[in-house]
Amino acid sequence: MTDAERDPREFWDEFYGGDDSVWSGRVNVRLAEIAAGLAPGRALDLGCGDGADAIWLAEAGWQVVAVDISEQALVRARAAARRRDVAARVRFERHDLSTSFPAGRFDLVSAQFLHSPVALERESVLRRAADAVAVGGRLLIVDHGTAPSWAGAHAHEHRFAGIEEVLASLGIDDGPWQRLRLDTADRDVTGPDGQAGVTTDNIILLRRTGEGRTEEGRTGEDGQEAS
Repeated sequence: MTDAERDPREFWDEFYGGDDSVWSGRVNVRLAEIAAGLAPGRALDLGCGDGADAIWLAEAGWQVVAVDISEQALVRARAAARRRDVAARVRFERHDLSTSFPAGRFDLVSAQFLHSPVALERESVLRRAADAVAVGGRLLIVDHGTAPSWAGAHAHEHRFAGIEEVLASLGIDDGPWQRLRLDTADRDVTGPDGQAGVTTDNIILLRRTGEGRTEEGRTGEDGQEAS
């Protein structure tokens, strides 16, 4: 069975189920550089993993809902939040975002590298993410733009949607959204064998200026689809 055929919850629980650290424990750099200039409010962290982004937001004064498909990831994240004394500011929820989504509206919705080697209805998830942004709030999507430089001959195996392609897939009306940032930025990274490299991030930052509707219908304050 290939990874693409595996049950997503099983895959990600196995991914986070070991004793070793999975990620660096540091906040994603694009989130930090953008959110640092915002007044704290309610934030939604999609695919929170072991919680570094949610914890950073909580330490900056945000009230955070952080979601992941993996209970093993959430166990790690809850423990990290307790160690950093921000557990009261973060609510961790388990969701398979292809089938369920946290309720409510948020001043910041963050989707950092929401890519998956197993089944993920990414376009649908990002449309629901847009629906979850409160008027005046921001949607931040940061994607891989290129394979890391160490990928070499295998770089062709990595195919990531471009910025305009992602915008089109959101199904948003131009009217209620302000495009604050649509660009790319290079980032230094370290490979699995310690090799230094560079990768490119695609950055989409939108601000909701009024009510609107995606192709799947607008999500109301109670988290239910509005007709």
